[in-house]
Amino acid sequence: MTAQIRETTLRAGEISFGALEAGERGRLLLCLHGFPDNAWTFRYQLETFSNLGYHVVAPFQRGYFPTSPAPNGVYQSAALAQDVIALIDALAYERAAVIGHDWGALAGYGAAILAPERLSRLVAIAVPHGPAVLEAFLSDYDQLRRSWYMFFFLTPFADAAVKHDDFRFLERLWRDWSPTWNVPAEAIECVKQTFRHPGVLEAALSYYRCTLDPGRQDPQLSAIQATLTMSPVAVPTLAIHGKEDGCIGSYLLEGMEALFPRGLEKFVVEGAGHFVHQEKPDLVNERIARFLSGT
Repeated sequence: MTAQIRETTLRAGEISFGALEAGERGRLLLCLHGFPDNAWTFRYQLETFSNLGYHVVAPFQRGYFPTSPAPNGVYQSAALAQDVIALIDALAYERAAVIGHDWGALAGYGAAILAPERLSRLVAIAVPHGPAVLEAFLSDYDQLRRSWYMFFFLTPFADAAVKHDDFRFLERLWRDWSPTWNVPAEAIECVKQTFRHPGVLEAALSYYRCTLDPGRQDPQLSAIQATLTMSPVAVPTLAIHGKEDGCIGSYLLEGMEALFPRGLEKFVVEGAGHFVHQEKPDLVNERIARFLSGT
């Protein structure tokens, strides 16, 4: 049986979210994408988990067409965490299991810290949580070299450089971040289609600008924002990472256990990079399915 993926619209907080949906009402599985990407990154998960009885919803993150931009221009992780809770409310569920990739993982960690009672389980893909990550941005040359693009995005040249030659910059990032994967041309084209819409590039870069420039952050979120980096995640969590990830080193998973009082499982996938959930979907989905079922 092949699941039918549907397009839908959700009003959550002040934002109208476009989303992909599969399965009927049952256990909610919310899938959150990162950069540079869109909700179609979870096409394999939408099909697999809806066939396992989940109601799978993959929203386009704030600012990613067809989702509306942030009304106040704020794209910091505290706002993303609030979006997760607002989406669960908008879908009329008490709780959800959450899969987050890249920025979606940060949103998932944040939601689990803000409202652990609203998340049954969390799967964080390609982004670790905890002190090793912070230390890497202060003292780890290898990780700083991988993260050069974040600092480049603060410059006034970034918008033009990323957009040049029909967003070839984004295509190169994908290939650098998943160096062992023959990236399908249709996957890259799908992402480029999203970024061609007016305002999407500015919004996507604002995620980084809000993170690295406190002056762009919402003062009303300062107390929440301060808690997200080093706070415990009181939700059972599975951290998945590609061994060949060219964006964030898999070794940064080390030492995460101390911040996961409800338990942490780690799964490092050989021969896969940053987009591990697309590169090795059968392997990753099988591992996620066992984790979500508690086996």
